Amino acid sequence: METQIQKVERLIDEINKLHKSYSVDYFEAGEIEKINLSKTITHVPIEHILKYRLNLHESINDYLIDANLSNIDYYYRVKTSESINDKIKRYAQQKGKYPVNNWLNDIFGCRMLLNETEIKQLESVLDTWKEIHGLKNWYTREKDGYKGIHIYFKNQSNFYFPWELQIWDVKDADGNREAHRKMKRSFVIDQPGMMDLALRALLEELASKDNTK
Repeated sequence: METQIQKVERLIDEINKLHKSYSVDYFEAGEIEKINLSKTITHVPIEHILKYRLNLHESINDYLIDANLSNIDYYYRVKTSESINDKIKRYAQQKGKYPVNNWLNDIFGCRMLLNETEIKQLESVLDTWKEIHGLKNWYTREKDGYKGIHIYFKNQSNFYFPWELQIWDVKDADGNREAHRKMKRSFVIDQPGMMDLALRALLEELASKDNTK
């Protein structure tokens, strides 16, 4: 019988293959401009990001249906445009100094829950799996009541948006959900279009400063 750790590795392998398959179909067909995501946000148009999000949202189930994910309890979502705009705004306000693919790395995200023993087993093999499966990176995130292992996929390309897999200890699930609810409340506003206009103005200001350097 397959253990939970073996299921995690199968999930990682399948997400990695899905990321490559979707990214090749989307970016290598010659219809979409390829933009280097290792640059800062002033060099990556919002439209490029949101078009990708929309296409992924409409297409992802067609890819998942053929994936070898049977008997794996996992959850997934495609990030909303409102959440993406909020994240862009937060990082742009930090003088836009971070590469986009270092922080806009969860437009597609999966989640799986393990127990404490399984978490420790996972931590002991992730460095090896990183090499075997060519993962971007992994780390344990602990902040504001949240704790989870984050694993990232980009298939060695700075033109492909990274994807994320979160592994939670089941005992942290309630606290993590509450931490997420608090974070989401911060960007739920009555007029999202107004935030979009403010975000564009901020990015234009940053780009103008870049051009005068």
